[in-house]
This record gives sequence, C-alpha cells and structure tokens, in this order.
Amino acid sequence: MESFKGHSFLKTNDFSPDQIFTLIDFSLELKHKKQNHLPHPYLKGKNIALIFEKPSTRTRAAFSIAAHDLGAKVDYYDKGDIHLGVKESITDTACVFGRMYDGIEFRG
Repeated sequence: MESFKGHSFLKTNDFSPDQIFTLIDFSLELKHKKQNHLPHPYLKGKNIALIFEKPSTRTRAAFSIAAHDLGAKVDYYDKGDIHLGVKESITDTACVFGRMYDGIEFRG
C-alpha cells in the first residue's frame, strides 16, 4: 500500500494493473473484517473532509461509515458551508484543506 502514499486517486489510468489489483485485494480484506466485526482502524487519528457541492445521501453515508469504521474523524461541508470559487478561490481552499486534513473527498 506504500505505493499509494501521497497519490490522489482520480482515475484508474493513473495506476498500473498491479496497483489496481492491490486495491481490490485490500478492499476485500476490509470487507471481510467489517463482516466479521474485526477492528480495522487503519485511519485512527486521521481527519477526513467530505465536501459536497451537490447533496448525495448514499455517497455521504458510504464515506462517513467507511471513515468511521477505519477510525477517522469526518467533517462534512456542503455548498452552504464552503463557497468554492466565490469568497476564496478553489486553489486557496484546496491548499488550506490539504494542510489541515489527511484526506479529502469531493463530490461535485
């Protein structure tokens, strides 16, 4: 998993087939641990920002539960909380959040 450190996952073409298979294997391991109620706090002590430009109940629930299961703390922001590109530029917001959070999920 070290080969993923510091990389954003934007599209599958950014990764080799071996890396994709590593991700699939890891996801199966996480699924097994959840189904068997085995703790798997890989993100303990980490902070994740969930940014939603448009509401999405299923995506928000999925990311919130996954982060919680992995031990992370989640902060949720919707378009009423953050005015992307209005009061501050998207670049500035991304830089600030990038320094404050260990991970960012964006749903445009």
